[in-house]
Amino acid sequence: MHDHLRHKFRAFRVTAPVPLTQRWRNLGMAAGAVTAALFAVFDLYQWAIAYAGDRFHNDFTFYFAAARIGLAHGWPSIYDLHLQQVELDAIGSGIKIAELARYISPPPVAWSALPLTVLPYPAAYWTWSALLLIALALAWRFASPGQGLWRVAHLAAAIGWLPVIYGLQLGQPGLFVALGVAACYALLRSERPFWAGIALGALALKPQLAFLVPAALLLSGRTRAFWGSVLALGLLAAASALALGPGGIAAYEARLSFAAGVPVNRELTLAPLIGNLASGAAPLWLTRVIQAGIALWALFLAYRLRRRGYEWIFIPALVGGLLATPYLHLDDLAMLGLAAWLYLRTSPSAWTFAFMLAVAIAAEGLPIWGPLPVIVGEVGALVLLSVAALKDHESPVEIAAPWRPPPSTKRRAPS
Repeated sequence: MHDHLRHKFRAFRVTAPVPLTQRWRNLGMAAGAVTAALFAVFDLYQWAIAYAGDRFHNDFTFYFAAARIGLAHGWPSIYDLHLQQVELDAIGSGIKIAELARYISPPPVAWSALPLTVLPYPAAYWTWSALLLIALALAWRFASPGQGLWRVAHLAAAIGWLPVIYGLQLGQPGLFVALGVAACYALLRSERPFWAGIALGALALKPQLAFLVPAALLLSGRTRAFWGSVLALGLLAAASALALGPGGIAAYEARLSFAAGVPVNRELTLAPLIGNLASGAAPLWLTRVIQAGIALWALFLAYRLRRRGYEWIFIPALVGGLLATPYLHLDDLAMLGLAAWLYLRTSPSAWTFAFMLAVAIAAEGLPIWGPLPVIVGEVGALVLLSVAALKDHESPVEIAAPWRPPPSTKRRAPS
């Protein structure tokens, strides 16, 4: 009799209908996955069309030219605008040096393109693009949430998202920075903190994208990871200074000063919003004070949330850093997507997922409705993080996360 009842119960479990809410959730996930795949295919097509229209209309052209200048004239010359124009003409680009058309990146970006100078320009561009796609795939592997096909949908959504595909089209090294941050997170999880810090050496390519992460590691008690990042970034900074020399450093500072005054470089930062609130052009010192205050607040949030899990070190540092930076472009918002992936790993509520989707749509439509919705979304994200941090009550035992062992399991102290 009991065996018969057990058999009927097992049969019921197998054939029981899926609850209505679960069916709607599955339907929504399937629709989202299909939409993401369609956007990804469309964006890749647009990338190919843009390259066919003008294969030199991207930022990699300037990295390639700077690497060739460094080889021919020495690394202090890579910021010489005349030499940049000569090299651009030599590779047949037809680009003329202008306020947004010049090499102003740190020396490690030119060094990254150095091995590709042995190739013809088209082969160099597509090799660089392949490396960027590999970086995106690895960052997805290290940081994306979910499992199975749902996780694959996140990769399609990333390729179909405007900031990511725009960065790929331009050949921007931001995805290398995203990979460095994602690798840092993954290495922390695998209890290799020093190498996690070393991975942050990628910040040398575009420091403004994640400049708060090393400090967040220090404040969260991950000191070995912090010193690893100090070593990696310090060695790259020292190598850059030695390669440039006093003259090259002065030229680099001049290029950065000029770029800081170009309005389009500030459109996605808080500077225009602060100016509007101040009923005119806000003094530079006021903008910098507010941005510094946001950076410090983001680091405080990382400190408050340090016991919740490794994700909470990076999320406020990335979101706060994007709000605090004085220099930001559309492709740089890919770091916001990385922060969203890490947040989704914490199993958030449905309404916060809807909020993140709204911010992603705001970035997708930025060419239509401008930067204000994205900035408001970033501020809103920092506010939500602040509420979570201020409600958080610290305890001697770290709060368990899905990937962590139970509190009774012996673990090394975070470092």
